[in-house]
Amino acid sequence: MNFFQAILFGLVQALTEYFPVSSSAHIRILGALMGQDPGAAFTAIIQFGTEFAVLLYFRHDIARILRHWYNCLRGKDGPSWRERLGSKDQDAAMGWNIIIGTIPIVIAGLLFQKTIETKLRNLWITVIVLILFGLLLDYYDRHGKQSKTMEQMTARDALLFGIGQMLALIPGVSRSGGTMTFGRALGYTREAAARVSFLMAIPAVFGAGILETFKSVKDIHADAAFPGWGATICATIVSFVIGYLVIIAFLKIVSMFSYRGFVIYRICLAVLVAILLLTGVIPAVGGAAAA
Repeated sequence: MNFFQAILFGLVQALTEYFPVSSSAHIRILGALMGQDPGAAFTAIIQFGTEFAVLLYFRHDIARILRHWYNCLRGKDGPSWRERLGSKDQDAAMGWNIIIGTIPIVIAGLLFQKTIETKLRNLWITVIVLILFGLLLDYYDRHGKQSKTMEQMTARDALLFGIGQMLALIPGVSRSGGTMTFGRALGYTREAAARVSFLMAIPAVFGAGILETFKSVKDIHADAAFPGWGATICATIVSFVIGYLVIIAFLKIVSMFSYRGFVIYRICLAVLVAILLLTGVIPAVGGAAAA
């Protein structure tokens, strides 16, 4: 992978990570068009860039949540387990909810790692889930109550948000799309669902990135798909800079408009990829693109 391709991957990552259109699907499709699947390790590592952008944008919220969570854990609001779990502090409760919401993706990632890195990277699977989860997002967005805020989140809701995030291990579902779909189904406003999606992704994405980085350092000479550290770091920097700008735009969009535009885009993308697969322009699984 040359640096022009790395910049292109970084741009695609930044432009698709926060929108409910699946960044991993776009990286997979772009790799197929270039005749080079960059692999799960590259995909996980460049997500560091977009997550650092999330940290920067939400730095005050994150610092407040961490501070209140730690103080409650120490028993500042009372010694009982309910008080330590944030019964009297919404920010502390949000900290616990983020932890609860991270559990499903951690368990699924550890149990099904090989399947995620191999069988689930089939582009026909991507086509199906792009359409399926696009339709689900559209349905719940139109029929959602749009009444619940982040402050009303319960542990049960956090777990369901986490299941939506867990499904994003399948390229095409979209981490933000999965959590936002579950959030809208639970009656959360669009902006609340989006903010929960951003915050809940932080531990999951950083955990996956650290794991894949460790594996890549360990097996860098044996991993034929890994494009090298120079290209990977370049793509990560691009995804950080552009990603920060995209967060600002996205939160304004979801506060003013529905998700219908993203749904239409998902379906159009799925149809395009299906045509490319049927005509042999790109392969369904790895390998170079057909001539």
